[in-house]
Amino acid sequence: MKWSFYLIFFCIPISFFGQHSDDLKLWYDEPSGDTWENALPLGNGRLGAMVYGNVDTEIFQLNEHTVWSGSPNRNDNTNALEALPKVRELIFNGKYKAAEKLANDKIITKKSHGQMFQPVGNLELSFPNHTDYQDYCRELDISNAISKTSYKINGVTFTRESFVSLTDRLLVIRLTASKPGKIDFTANFTTPHANSRIETKPGNQISLWGRTSDHEGIEGKVEFNALMGLKAQNGRITQADTSITVEHADEAILMVSIASNFNSYQDLSGDEVLRARGFLDAGIDKDYEVLISDHIKRYQELFNRVVLDFGETEASKRPTDERLANFRNTQDPSFVTLYFQYGRYLLISSSQPGGQPANLQGIWNQSMNPAWDSKYTININAEMNYWPAERTNLSELHEPFLKMVKELSETGQETAKTMYGTRGWMAHHNTDIWRITGPIDGAFWGIWNGGGAWTSQHLWEHYLYTGDTTFLKTSLPIFKGAAEFYADFLVQHPKYPYLVIAPGNSPENAPEAHQGSSITAGSTMDNQLVFDVFNTYIQATEVLGKESAFVDSLKVLRSKLPPMQIGKHNQLQEWLDDVDSPEDNHRHISHLYGLFPSNQISPYRTPKLFAAARNTLLQRGDISTGWSMGWKVNWWAKMQDGNHAYKLIIDQLTPVGINRGGGGTYNNLFDAHPPFQIDGNFGCTAGIAEMLLQSSDGSVHLLPAVPDALDAGYVGGLRARGGFEVVAMEWENKKLVATSIKSNLGGNLRLRVPNKIEYIGTGKLKIAEGENPNKFFTFSKVADPIISENSSIEELILPKTSLYDIETEKGKIYTFSLKK
Repeated sequence: MKWSFYLIFFCIPISFFGQHSDDLKLWYDEPSGDTWENALPLGNGRLGAMVYGNVDTEIFQLNEHTVWSGSPNRNDNTNALEALPKVRELIFNGKYKAAEKLANDKIITKKSHGQMFQPVGNLELSFPNHTDYQDYCRELDISNAISKTSYKINGVTFTRESFVSLTDRLLVIRLTASKPGKIDFTANFTTPHANSRIETKPGNQISLWGRTSDHEGIEGKVEFNALMGLKAQNGRITQADTSITVEHADEAILMVSIASNFNSYQDLSGDEVLRARGFLDAGIDKDYEVLISDHIKRYQELFNRVVLDFGETEASKRPTDERLANFRNTQDPSFVTLYFQYGRYLLISSSQPGGQPANLQGIWNQSMNPAWDSKYTININAEMNYWPAERTNLSELHEPFLKMVKELSETGQETAKTMYGTRGWMAHHNTDIWRITGPIDGAFWGIWNGGGAWTSQHLWEHYLYTGDTTFLKTSLPIFKGAAEFYADFLVQHPKYPYLVIAPGNSPENAPEAHQGSSITAGSTMDNQLVFDVFNTYIQATEVLGKESAFVDSLKVLRSKLPPMQIGKHNQLQEWLDDVDSPEDNHRHISHLYGLFPSNQISPYRTPKLFAAARNTLLQRGDISTGWSMGWKVNWWAKMQDGNHAYKLIIDQLTPVGINRGGGGTYNNLFDAHPPFQIDGNFGCTAGIAEMLLQSSDGSVHLLPAVPDALDAGYVGGLRARGGFEVVAMEWENKKLVATSIKSNLGGNLRLRVPNKIEYIGTGKLKIAEGENPNKFFTFSKVADPIISENSSIEELILPKTSLYDIETEKGKIYTFSLKK
């Protein structure tokens, strides 16, 4: 496998290397049938469509990003403040079940537990006499975000091409045949919404209007309109009351716009009919070639920023479902490439600036009552959706999530004040389009109060990757509010000399020693989150030159947080007490938040904590729900263990139902919790990036976790903190052959690499010493761990690396090669 590189000079644009369109297709030799998880996803961050590819009745299942049940509402429980002291007393006295019961009665919401993301309906195309077909193929080309279905009947080849335009806010479908006059079909809408209306309109159009459901006492007030327009070349078009029929056309083009009355989480005063009409009118007279060209250009501006090539084998020539079925037993490195880029495709398709964030299913959902309401679970899942954003060069796609954090900081102020008597803002473990911040589902899950803490870290990460100080200034009140909540909420533990979160938990897990209750005080994850919240505000004020007395008080509070602990099983303790079980295989390993996505646990700065984290991973095991395996890819990458990370990729890329007691992947490569959750796709994509590039531990670390199965390859376009971009990188036998890195912000570039390198150009590459002077790579010291007297923890032997510094200038590219 050669990339003809000598890329040392990188005169050729990176798009010429590796990645070809044929390598980036999901394709199948049979239709989806009735199985939604076989259909192929299209989207532009506002509209979503699942394309079934069925021959006689084609289905485009439709979603729109703001079609949610309910309407603006709050779900705080105002009884919480009065009950809080008693709940704490019960926790500190070890009466966890009693504390949980009281929390269920007085803290968990008695109102809505969150609203549901709901489908719009289906566009169905019925083709008469299309039953006996040959040479069938359907595909999704993620290099241009276009779906195609083709087949042959009586010597005529029929082709359907569709895309959801990134420029025109339309689903566009073109039907063609290899002979004139052969296009015959009937188009109609269907919808599961009870409050709906379907009718044809003048000008060969069909309208589907609907109103979303009432749910848990909240009236459904989102009104939406899907409007389909149709034009045909030659042939005959006739309209019925709710359908349109085309006969003997040479070609037909259909366009679907969808809009709602949603303006914001507080405002439903929009005109869905006028909006849908405007989108359709703006596109209906455009030439198809203009529509598709504009879409591809905009899409590829995003997608082509990263290229990846692990090589290919004969296995890559098989249909996607066969590759999935065989991946565990064959060498198919380009399938990893496809899965990585598919994750980027899904993020582009489900998250665009100005739209809603990707939810639990991205933007694709067929059910009126989806699993977990397809909401935003912010104790891991929603955050995981956005792990690829900065790393894989899709920074602007982070915007919908960052905007949601801002909105939560608004709604969460009342929750903090009325429920807990604090300043600032907070959120519990779940939210929805109405930005609820009250606790839901029951105390076992919902008592966790770290939603605001974790989501706010994404704003800091965006700054670390982009260096955007204007964005940082606007984020500072959000950081301050998150810190104010914890400054007021922390309480002195009566048994230990620490300030702790009480009530809190380690998301969705419970030790037997706590009577099977999750409620606790001072869980490790809670402590890690508070540590990050305080640090973020302290560092942000330093960057912006805004020192204050509040910063000084946070430094004092930070020093009183519990240190991380290593328990009797050589594990990183999940709770303050050493009650972890090495037989616990729970899907959440929340206390490893400090390893990833945070950077509190380091192989170089906290080696014993690092070793303990590895033991925890081994004790928890590999097979789990799909999203959990995606997180584990990242953890093992951080462990610099590429082979174990790759083993998790194999587990992830296993057909659903085969991993006993765990998740896997559906035929359309959607992640299976099961059921479908998109976070596993995004988590695994981020994990593959982390195997090749890390930047959270004081340096830009190249090839930190390359597995034997991917020991040679090429990547271009991955981004690192401090504004560094790996324009191109080639490796062989796990050794860096050459790399070119662009400095978008200037400053010191500290490189950690698996072998000795030399710099090609003017300037001095020197052996690194001391702390990295680049401000984007600074750390707050983590307290030394408390280690059980029964622990025999030993530091790990790490792979040998070389560490270099070179001073960079903004906008310049720096090239390095294997030292001869």
